[in-house]
Formats: sequence, C-alpha cells, structure tokens
Amino acid sequence: MELEIQPFVLMHVSTAYGLDMGYTICEYNLHPCPFFFIIHLCHSCVNFIFCSLFLSSWDAAYESELQIFQESGDAGEIWFGEESMIRLIRWMEKQKIPLDSSVLDIGTGNGVLLVELAKCGYTNLTGIDYSPSAIQLSQNIIEKEGLSNIKLQVKDFLIPAAELSGFQICIDKGTFDAISLNPDNAAEKRKQYVKSLCTVLKMEGFFLITSCNWTKEELLNEFREGFEILEELPTPKFCFGGRVGNSVTALVFQRKK
Repeated sequence: MELEIQPFVLMHVSTAYGLDMGYTICEYNLHPCPFFFIIHLCHSCVNFIFCSLFLSSWDAAYESELQIFQESGDAGEIWFGEESMIRLIRWMEKQKIPLDSSVLDIGTGNGVLLVELAKCGYTNLTGIDYSPSAIQLSQNIIEKEGLSNIKLQVKDFLIPAAELSGFQICIDKGTFDAISLNPDNAAEKRKQYVKSLCTVLKMEGFFLITSCNWTKEELLNEFREGFEILEELPTPKFCFGGRVGNSVTALVFQRKK
C-alpha cells in the first residue's frame, strides 16, 4: 500500500549539549545519532537525506563534555551504548585475541571503549581523534581510572601518520558514519578511509565496525577492496513498516593477504 504523507519532514530534538539528536535510519537501521535528518516517504519506500554537523560542532560537543566531566565526573555519551562495547569485547574474547595485540580505536571520542578494553586486560591500546578536546577528555577519563597502558593521539584518520601502522585490530564505532555524512565530497572521503585502513591495519588483521547508517550489504561494498567479511555480530532488532531490521550493523572484516 502506498503511503500518503507529505514528501519531506524535518525532525530533530535538542540535547543538553546544544546539538541536534535524531534517529537515523538507512535500510531499516535505527540508532540515535547527532545529526539532523530529513525523511522522504513515497511508494512504501523510506529514503533519508542527512545534513551533517560541521566539524566545529563536534569540537564544541567534546568541549562541552570535557567541561561537564571536569565539573561532575560524567564521562559523557557512550556511542551506540554499552551493549556495543560488550559486543566487541565478547567477540575478541571468543576469538582468544591475545591481550598484547595492538588495537587502534578510530575516532576514540571520550575513550570509554579503550578504558573497558584495558579493564579486560588488553595492554597495547591506541586511540586517535581529530578533535583535541576529545583527546583531552579521553586523557582525563583514563587518568581518573588509573590506567597507564593507553596511548592517545590527535590525528585525522584520513591523513594517517607513519607511526600509525601494523595494528592487529582496528575498531570503528560511528566514525565511518560521520565521515560518510561529510558535506564536502563524502564519496571521496569514504575511499580515503578505506585506503587509510589498509595503511594502519596489518595483513590478516581484523576490522570491527559498528554503523547506524549502513546496512551489511552496503558495508560489504564499501570495503570490498582488500577486505573479506568474517562475521556479522548480532545486534538489536526492531519492526518498522511491517518489516524487521537491525538497529545497527556490526561486522568483522579481515584484511586480505
């Protein structure tokens, strides 16, 4: 049945950080993300056009979270929720990934994932983020936890430094999504992301990605050059328009020889 609805509806709700929080859905993926979204409904199909926040807004968000942490000790938002961290760590434990394996958190944000990995015994952890405020926030949280085995760097992943190479595990929770929504030539930036990933991840290394904007099939296409899919991790499901889908997509890739 064809839906009768106005073609475009712009929706957003304000958050405490002065950002706009919407529910992004792409091919029945649903998860809170800090982006405006425009919904286009016709012929029982749902198309979504996202308007990305400017990089300065991300900086402002982390500056705000840093201030909140300094005042109250609140570490801030856990991207995709705690279950997303548990999902990744359980996979690593199930695969018996050695605790001294080199791990890179791409777009570490507040560094909470690295903290949890360290608490689970992993000892060779690195987090990068283009935002100095994010790295400062991460450093403060890590120091509060009394951890010393986590390295942090202000780096733009699309311009990888020479020292960022040879990682056995690379993890992305939302960074590829943000890059994909960049209004400045997003397609080229996605290609550069894949090139950067090939630079930092060693042969046969593992890439764990969690996305709210891309389906499994779309991610397989994006990372078809140089990577093979190993596993799709279970994620929460929901029903929309009579169809069942996943709230996020979580995949494990391995870099080809």
